[in-house]
Amino acid sequence: MRVAVVGGTGVVGRHTVEALRAAGHEAVVIARSAGVDVASGRGLDAALAGAKAVIDVGNIATVRRSAAEAFFDKATRNLLDAGAKAGVEHLVVLSIVGCDRVDLGYYFGKRRQEELVLAGPLPFTILRATQFHEFPGQLIDRTPPVPVPVNVVPRMRSQPIAAREVGTALARIVGEAPAGRAPDLAGPEVHEMPDLVRMVMRARGSRKAVIGVRLPGATGKALAHGGLLPDAEGPRGRETFAEWLAAQPAVD
Repeated sequence: MRVAVVGGTGVVGRHTVEALRAAGHEAVVIARSAGVDVASGRGLDAALAGAKAVIDVGNIATVRRSAAEAFFDKATRNLLDAGAKAGVEHLVVLSIVGCDRVDLGYYFGKRRQEELVLAGPLPFTILRATQFHEFPGQLIDRTPPVPVPVNVVPRMRSQPIAAREVGTALARIVGEAPAGRAPDLAGPEVHEMPDLVRMVMRARGSRKAVIGVRLPGATGKALAHGGLLPDAEGPRGRETFAEWLAAQPAVD
């Protein structure tokens, strides 16, 4: 089956493409580097030609609500329109566990994406997953360098999962019947985010201290008290964060 993967060069996208090809599918990468821009629609019709299914793991690097909502509104509308014209029979969308319970700017964009898919013309499955094992390292890398021996990290409970396992799940789901909202996918263990950041810092040889700080208001309360954890039974990954971290190449 010909399957188009939106964001097929990203953290999860690469694993999704690999899992699809291992399962015998023809995976088509949709990304700006491949000449296709979902947000503008450039090259999208041609990329979806002959595709029976689409997996959307597209992303935008922003924490601003306005930017996230604008991106996911445009990209999702374009994808639904082009998919309908191409005769796509199954749209699989990766979303985030708890995105409807925690009012972070980026999550408003994911809510908008889900709303459009729910009301759209294509048969669909929405799979919400927890943060990936890469997330603590991304928090560190996104923090501007400051001349103090400490990293300040938001207090939040997380049940991280290997991106590879998410990609494998998406590749499996796309071959099944559209299911609407699928059960939430999470990792095998619950952690406090500052603890995960400390583990990454130690693995990188850093001596910086890590301080967990609760964000203000209802958002901070939701993060600290498990708003991003699954609230029902569902599939769980097998690779722990410690196992994943031990397998990562050394970072200078």
